[in-house]
Parts: sequence; C-alpha cells; structure tokens
Amino acid sequence: MSNYSLIFALTLLLNIVVTFRSSGGYAKIIRWISGAQANPENGGSETISVAEKSKHSKLLMRYLTVYLLATLSDWLQGPYVYALYDSYGYSQHDIAVLFVAGFGSSMIFGSFIGGMADAGGRRNFVIIFAFIYAASCLTKHVKDFNVLLIGRLLGGIATSLLFSVFDSWLIRAHSIAKIDKSLLSQSFSMASYGNSIIAILAGLVANRAANAMDLTPFSTEADAKVYYGGYIAPFDIAFVALVLVGICACVLWEENYGESSGASDGDSDNGENSLSGLSCFKNMQRAYVTTIRNRNILLCGIISSLFEGSMYIFVFMWTPSLTSVTEQGTTLPFGLIFSTFMVSCMAGASLFSIFISKYRAERLAVYVFFVSSLCFLFISMTKNETVTFVAMNVFEIGVGMYFPSMGTMKSSIVPETQRAAIYNLYRIPLNFIVLTSLLTNLTPRVSFMVCFGMLLTASFLQTCLLRKRDIESPQGTNVELGGKDAEDEKEENQELLANDTMTGDNEDDAKVSMV
Repeated sequence: MSNYSLIFALTLLLNIVVTFRSSGGYAKIIRWISGAQANPENGGSETISVAEKSKHSKLLMRYLTVYLLATLSDWLQGPYVYALYDSYGYSQHDIAVLFVAGFGSSMIFGSFIGGMADAGGRRNFVIIFAFIYAASCLTKHVKDFNVLLIGRLLGGIATSLLFSVFDSWLIRAHSIAKIDKSLLSQSFSMASYGNSIIAILAGLVANRAANAMDLTPFSTEADAKVYYGGYIAPFDIAFVALVLVGICACVLWEENYGESSGASDGDSDNGENSLSGLSCFKNMQRAYVTTIRNRNILLCGIISSLFEGSMYIFVFMWTPSLTSVTEQGTTLPFGLIFSTFMVSCMAGASLFSIFISKYRAERLAVYVFFVSSLCFLFISMTKNETVTFVAMNVFEIGVGMYFPSMGTMKSSIVPETQRAAIYNLYRIPLNFIVLTSLLTNLTPRVSFMVCFGMLLTASFLQTCLLRKRDIESPQGTNVELGGKDAEDEKEENQELLANDTMTGDNEDDAKVSMV
C-alpha cells in the first residue's frame, strides 16, 4: 500500500516552500542578504506604489470575504449530496436523474442568466445566488423526489452564478478602482489558494457535523417527509454561510455592471444597462455572436471547457481508480487523500504567483495543459498505486495553476460588456461533457484516456491562442479586443441594436394599425 502520509507530508513541504517563495517576504530577505536595492526596471510588484498596493489589498479583502464564504457553502455540500440521497433510500437510477437534472439546469439556465447579471448588476446577482442556493439547501430536509429535484435545479442555477458573476465583479471592480492590471493575476492566485484552504476546512467541519447525530425525522409517523441531522447537517451550515454571503455582499461590495457598448474605456455603466432594456434572449444572442466571431474568445471557451470537463471527470473517477490499484481489503484514507489534493492545489496557486512575473498566462497554460495530459496518461496506463497517486497530485497542482491563469486570460480576452453572459456560455459545453460522462458509464481507465485526449487538444488550441496573442500583444499587455475581431464584434453589436430598433418600431406600427 502507498504511504499516503509520507506523500501528504512531502506535498505540504512543497506547498510551504513555494508559498514562501511567492511571498513578498522572500524578496525582502534576498535584498537584505545581498544588500541590493529594488530595481524598478525589473518590473513586477516593485514598480507599484504603496498606495496602490494598499488599495488592492482592501479590494481583495472585500472580495475574498464574500467569495470564500460562497465557496465554503459549495464545499460543505459537495461530498454529502450522493450520501444524503442514498440515506433516503433512493435507487442508483433516481440519484443519477437528480445529478443529471443539476448539470442540465446549469447548462440551460446558465446560457442566459449571465446576460441578466451583466445588465441587472453583478452584486445583485450574487445576492440572488445566495438566496437560490440557500433555498436549495432547505429542500434537502424533505424526503420527496420532486422537492429534491427542485433543489437540484436551483443548485444548477446557483453553480452557474458562482463560476461567472464573482469573477466578473472582481475584474470590473479592479477596472473601476484603476488598480494596476498586474495585480489582477495576484487576486486570482489568492482566490485559488484561499479556495483550497476553505475546501480542507469545509471537509473537516462537514465531517464532524454529519457524524454529530443520526438522520432523524421531525415526526414519529412512518411516512415522515421532513428530516434533520445526519447528512443534512452540512447543508444547514452551508445555509448559514449563504445568508452571510448575501449580507456581506450588501455591506462590502458596491454594484457594478457590464460596460455599455458605447462607453469609452474606463467609463462605468452606472446601471443604465437595465434588465428592462435588453431581453434575456437578446443578451444571449449577442454573447453567442461575439463568442463565435472572436477567435480569441471562442478558443478561450473551448479550452476552459476541455480542462474543466477533465477536472469533473477526475472528481467522479479518482476514487474507483485508486481503489482498483489498491490491494483488496485495504481501506483508503479518503480524508487524507482529499487533503493532499487540496494542498497540491495550493502549491499550484503559489507556483502561478512565481511564474506570472516572468511568463504570460497564455504560455503558462500551455505547460499546465500538456503536463496535465501526461498525468492522465500515466494514471490510465499504470497499475502502481504510488505512481497513480503522485500523478493525481501533479494534476491537482495543475488545477491550482489553471484557475488564476484562465482568470487572467479571460479578464483580457472577454469584453466587459458581456462578461458574465459569455462566462456562462462557456459552461454549456462543459456541462455537456459532464452529462456525457455521467450517462455513458465508462470505466475509470477509458475516462482518463478521454481526459488525456481532451487535454492534449487543449494544449494544441492553447498554443494557437498563445501565438495569436503574441502577435496582438507582443509585450504581454492586456488587450480586451484587437484587430479584425474587435471590428467584427462592434459591427455585430451595431447590427443587432439596429435590428432591435427596427423590431421595436414594427411593434409600435402594428399597435397603431390595430387601434
């Protein structure tokens, strides 16, 4: 049997080393030892004023307070959804239907809810996220398939908001505050690092809460429908976290919107882009057209779907994969394994902070995708338990580097006017990949070979994107849209607005004719 404790200790040591290396304290110690002064010509954080760093720290603290509470609520629920349905006595088929409903909901509603967030305000939709996800948690108390199905549908909508609206708010807040763009990468790195810490803490808290008491009906009747305790307890804690998300968002965050199409750079929308001005369908249509016409945006979406799809398949399959290479009769330390994965993610986020000062995010992503593809190849080919587990942790390091890398790329590639809408469009192929993996019953080995193919494809597409971005922005500066793609996107928006105006005029003429 593999020595999981030793691998955890080595991973933790790696995390400590790279985290210290990425910190400002390391640079100060090196300068103190060498007696050298900071050289502004070297770029990086040394060129940023103390006042701007302070402004960034305050914004980051406000963002992380809300964001990490939201991810806490998500991590608390994740490990116990299947266990709760199983404890209610539902069959494997019924549970599969509930899971498919959740991902299907995210795929369908996510296609237009992002456009609503751009128009109605990102903070408002964070509050809506908290309300919807809290309602989903409450449905877990009821042992009724239809009620649980509604809860999964609500959870799918909330998931779409979690992975789009929060990032959109942060990027826009950075822009409004006129904070140096290089600090945005640090924000994503800190969010990824903090998310991994929250995952570990959530696992410990949820485990203690779930084991505190048995699943108990509120009434003594034989057909009791409402329960408490047991696997429901983590959902109750998540409910409290979501209430705090809504309150903190109201208090700590100011409202921001997608920039209006005619706004100049740096101008805020000031809420003029309202839900009444644009229908959900038109928002979705414009986001779709922008994505299809702009090759950078399209490539970014395909790449993110391929990587995150592989990540979800890994989540579903790592347990049976490790079990298949472990001696029969051996109980795997799942808690320790999960903690090792999260520490690896933290190390990945710190590695991103180190490398982003020397390499642009697009180049780092090429390396992440290629190494991750090799990890899946090793996992699918080897029958050695230690090699399998080490490869899994290397992939998790890649996950830790992926999220800040992709967040940085999206911030400069996706236009602010439709950011949340396009982010949610990206999740449509992602959810299709997840649904396919759930419905096809592939073995872990075949699933990981599919992941190898998807990540190899992502590596190739990311290389194409890197070359294109190197031409558009040789110095690695962030540009939102450039060249022919920018002109196409603007022309398409003008065409759509013209069509909307003509449609409105035709409707008015029709009303007059009827009178």
